[in-house]
Amino acid sequence: MSELTLMILRIGFLLLLWFFIFAIVYALRSDLFGAPVRRMRGDGAPGTQTPPAVQAVQAAPQQTSAPPRSPQPQAPPSAGPGLPSAGGSGPARHLVITSGVASGTSIPLDDDVVTIGRSADSTLVIVDEYTSTYHARLNRSGDNWTLTDLDSTNGTKVDGTKVTSPVPLPTFAPVTIGTTTFELRP
Repeated sequence: MSELTLMILRIGFLLLLWFFIFAIVYALRSDLFGAPVRRMRGDGAPGTQTPPAVQAVQAAPQQTSAPPRSPQPQAPPSAGPGLPSAGGSGPARHLVITSGVASGTSIPLDDDVVTIGRSADSTLVIVDEYTSTYHARLNRSGDNWTLTDLDSTNGTKVDGTKVTSPVPLPTFAPVTIGTTTFELRP
């Protein structure tokens, strides 16, 4: 082989090596610090608006002292995880965060699909080290909701039972994702 061919091969392999090194560093950075954050509409740009679900979760950590809250309504007894609750008072219209950073936040369930995770594109953004970027999804079918875990690292629990396949989600059933717990309410 000529000297020129050998030099071109060496440079090509060196570039390929650096490509793999940058790919590994990018993957490690994503695993340690999460995916790169995209700017949402309403991050200070005039004429734009942040979706209400994102506003609610972002605003909650800024509260320094919460006014005294009235006792939350007690959940009616349920027949178990994934089964319709006894004495439900109608179809779910709100997702209410009962514990975690945004405790007390209520999000109206206007869409047929609600995505949950750390990603900025999620309907409910949970900034928590135990929550995956795309953690779970709620789907509406008529008046019923189905919860699906999206192969998250730490899992999703309904009434303390880990979700392994899509399950029907009754009202007042506590759903735990990371350190946040929420339930569907009429």
